[in-house]
Amino acid sequence: MRWKLKPDPDPQITSTLAKELGIDIALAKLLVQRGIASFNEAKLFFRPSLNDLHNPYLMKDMDKAVERIELAISNNENIMVFGDYDVDGTTSVSLLSSYLKTIHPNIATYIPDRYAEGYGVSYKGIDFAEDNDISLIIALDCGIKAIDKVNYAKEKGIDFIICDHHRPGKEIPKAVAVLDPKREDCEYPYKELCGCGVGFKLIQALASERGETIDDLIPYLDLVATAIAADIVPITGENRVLTYFGLQVINSNPRTGIKAMLHQIDKSELTITDVVFNIAPRINAAGRIKHGNYAVELLTEANFDTAVEFAMAIEKNNNERKDLDKSITIEALQQIEENNEQQNFSTVVYNENWHKGVIGIVASRLIETYYRPTLVFTKSGDKLAASARSVKGFDVYNALEACSEFIEQFGGHKYAAGLTLTEENYPKFKNKFEEVVKSTLPEELRTPEISIDSEISLSEITPKFFRIIKQLAPFGPQNLNPVFTTSGLRDNGYGKKVGADETHLKLSIIDGGNQQTFNAIGFGLGEKHEFVTQGKPFKVAYTVDENHWNGNTSLQLVLKDLQEE
Repeated sequence: MRWKLKPDPDPQITSTLAKELGIDIALAKLLVQRGIASFNEAKLFFRPSLNDLHNPYLMKDMDKAVERIELAISNNENIMVFGDYDVDGTTSVSLLSSYLKTIHPNIATYIPDRYAEGYGVSYKGIDFAEDNDISLIIALDCGIKAIDKVNYAKEKGIDFIICDHHRPGKEIPKAVAVLDPKREDCEYPYKELCGCGVGFKLIQALASERGETIDDLIPYLDLVATAIAADIVPITGENRVLTYFGLQVINSNPRTGIKAMLHQIDKSELTITDVVFNIAPRINAAGRIKHGNYAVELLTEANFDTAVEFAMAIEKNNNERKDLDKSITIEALQQIEENNEQQNFSTVVYNENWHKGVIGIVASRLIETYYRPTLVFTKSGDKLAASARSVKGFDVYNALEACSEFIEQFGGHKYAAGLTLTEENYPKFKNKFEEVVKSTLPEELRTPEISIDSEISLSEITPKFFRIIKQLAPFGPQNLNPVFTTSGLRDNGYGKKVGADETHLKLSIIDGGNQQTFNAIGFGLGEKHEFVTQGKPFKVAYTVDENHWNGNTSLQLVLKDLQEE
């Protein structure tokens, strides 16, 4: 692991903020590092308010979108809400369709089949709309590159409204309205909304036309928070506000479908991490193994007993998904070794029998072994389809753009993307992608980095210190759980390997300078046991957390890594 200590912010700003807020310098540093440099900024950060959300009409084409939906309602038109099959897409469809049904009866939903139709707006979906006399399609979490498909719909007399958050291409689809804060000509103040976030801005605008306030939309925020967590977008600005209140809904009064899923999770209060690792995979599993429609049915179901049945079916999908991604990861690792590609700058693997629904997860798993940009391909109809994942600091979307001569279509983000190509182009693409990564991936990005916020002593970790750290949550990209480092530590003689396979490390650490002692747990650090029990001083990188055991609560260090002094 490569440790990287963030530079100290301006000491004058840090000192002033510490005095104004009555907190330690170490905590003031954390705030300044997050762009919070004044009392008022700290107040907005620590006391999020739904009144801080931007006016939805600041988004380009919002007025056109609302006008077209209002026209459809007054003309009693049939409206179809279309969304992708992942968490962001299915939550978006659930959010917008459930809101529209409160003001208009003729609402249909459509999730494309991952295998028969692929990602995004589909011709089959448009044909379905035509067959069912649907004259308006609202696409969520997709559509920003659907130039031909929007034109195809227009030929059939079907209008499109697009609500997307992916990067546009050179041309914008000729839809009635295209809501996407990443449009170059869109001056919306916050650019990092997920697809469900853009959908929420649309219902915020529609609600304002009906005299409804933001408080009337709070019940929808459990869906928005789930999408933000799953889509790994920055937890800053509006996303932080939406997640903060969305988590409150999840923990106090979630919709019936989420409540049904929570029955399978033994947690009294969910954090954003719990949503990422417990709720999101279950919702995703429907689209990966069966069909994304199951997720929409679960998330819009009002009857609890029916929702429990849906949740149980999705739980089976999730267990099947776990088995698949484990077996495919083993096969992919074998392929890398058989082809002697362990020293490559990129990972590109292919097997026509791999399940398309889990190749994105497998790509992430492979990065845990070979830390480099990774693509996992499988057969999809007469084409090959891949999921791409990247390492911190490397833009895989740009790398794919450099290989576009061999790609049929692609889309996505800096760290995750999808693409299709013909089978004959696979070897050419693989060679080109390796060349591009080799020439553009800096040497330091080939090693996993631990970004450390601050160096502190163990004596600074007090109950008050931890209480304030907890108030930095919800954590996520650009607002991560703070990582600290402390030097001059020794094992107190109680260090041991723990876990069924002894892969984890449990320590009692003592600070040689002030004799402060803390319990520590290092998941996956069991191999460091011999090193720490030699009696030599060492330094650790860690987060601070609570440990609940036998009715007692104490602070503990959660180790990310440890090194010799």
